[in-house]
Amino acid sequence: MTLAPLLDAAPAVPLHAFAAMAAFVLGVVQFAAPKGTLPHRTVGWIWVVLMAIVASSSFWIHQIRLVGPFSPIHLLSIFTLAMLPLAVWRARTHRVADHRRIMIFTFAGALVIAGLFTLLPGRIMHHVIFGS
Repeated sequence: MTLAPLLDAAPAVPLHAFAAMAAFVLGVVQFAAPKGTLPHRTVGWIWVVLMAIVASSSFWIHQIRLVGPFSPIHLLSIFTLAMLPLAVWRARTHRVADHRRIMIFTFAGALVIAGLFTLLPGRIMHHVIFGS
């Protein structure tokens, strides 16, 4: 394992990757920790900011070009940027089941599933984890 391919990439790539890794770790912490507490809300806000960074930074990553400089993964970024404020609003209006569902879906789709695709051969994270 080496961070060299990640650190040698365009600036948006390491920003995107490190924010995603931090969001993944904080997301796991959120799932395991008690809900509705001040720490849950604080870590939750940090997670939302990290996810906004992950989604926003993706628009400067153009390794897969299917429609101009964009790929279908950018649709997930748009979806994530729409779902984050909705999830926060659901929590603030005490619609906890909706909040939980949106956050779990966002974590699973935008971090776990999308993250697994970054491990495909030829992708930067594949080189980071498995070498050249």
